[in-house]
Amino acid sequence: MSEHIDAERLAPASAPKEEAPAEVICSDTILKGNHEVLIQHGETIYRLRITQNGKLILCK
Repeated sequence: MSEHIDAERLAPASAPKEEAPAEVICSDTILKGNHEVLIQHGETIYRLRITQNGKLILCK
């Protein structure tokens, strides 16, 4: 006798959790009037700076 699987009784597949939108932080808040800031992430130091064209660049 073969088993019959009732599809309606199976638990629905769990949908991926929706992530909350990323927080928006003004660059002035991070840079505090400076042209660059160092950011430590784990054991690595990154440099976030404003270029001559007014763009942001993040370097290791």
